[in-house]
Amino acid sequence: MPENGNVNGSETGSNGSRGGGGSNGVSTTGKSVLTLRQITDIERATALKARESWSMFSIMSEFIETTERLSELEPAVTIFGSARIHPDHPHYQQCWDLSRRLSDAGFAVITGGGPGIMAAANHGAFEGKSAAVGLNIELPHEQQPNRWQDITLNFRHFFSRKVALVKYADAFVLFPGGYGTMDELTEVLTLLQTGKSRRIPLILVGSEFWQGLVDWIRGSVFEYGALKPDDLSLFQIIDDNDAIMQTIFDFYEKKAVVGPTADERHKQMYL
Repeated sequence: MPENGNVNGSETGSNGSRGGGGSNGVSTTGKSVLTLRQITDIERATALKARESWSMFSIMSEFIETTERLSELEPAVTIFGSARIHPDHPHYQQCWDLSRRLSDAGFAVITGGGPGIMAAANHGAFEGKSAAVGLNIELPHEQQPNRWQDITLNFRHFFSRKVALVKYADAFVLFPGGYGTMDELTEVLTLLQTGKSRRIPLILVGSEFWQGLVDWIRGSVFEYGALKPDDLSLFQIIDDNDAIMQTIFDFYEKKAVVGPTADERHKQMYL
């Protein structure tokens, strides 16, 4: 261990890479993080500011483009699922059928824009009466935009893409998938549970796939005290396309309007 318990050092080197905290670079706790303005190496400081500024404007541009293209897209259903499912898989075919029916019923279909379930959803909607929307992400491997998209947006940042997938949805349908699908599921559940997002249908397709997750929640998670039984009411498991369609229709028939209210639109600004 460093002497006096100072694990990060408080001295300022010749390149200004270390120093005290606070407004004058001095910390009463012995911990130190320089602000960009305190870095004495002008060339290094300028490079850091330029890189971070460019990144910030890149992020802003994705939100601006999304708002421009999708603000009038309603109603819409966001569909999640594995990118690794092939067209001969029953879930691919079921997703195509569901998306076609949603599209013909007036719901645009939003996906992550890639292969697998995303392609099935876009393809079905593309063949229908409403828009097929693909929110594509640049990845080192696997993600290639599918060709069935009436509206295509490209993202470099996962989090701005996630906001778009959630913000413009009037219902969520999740087919089986891996880490990405699990991430999207827990993201939506957290937003619904905390009230950061409006309460809309969240439907999981494939009871055999999802039942293990539900059993784990009812067992380990409940016993740990991390969730309450009411939290399971945030989603439904439905395998039949007729029942999925009816669940979405019933929700909005009771609500009397499809799409967010003025208060819900305000809430969506803070996802």
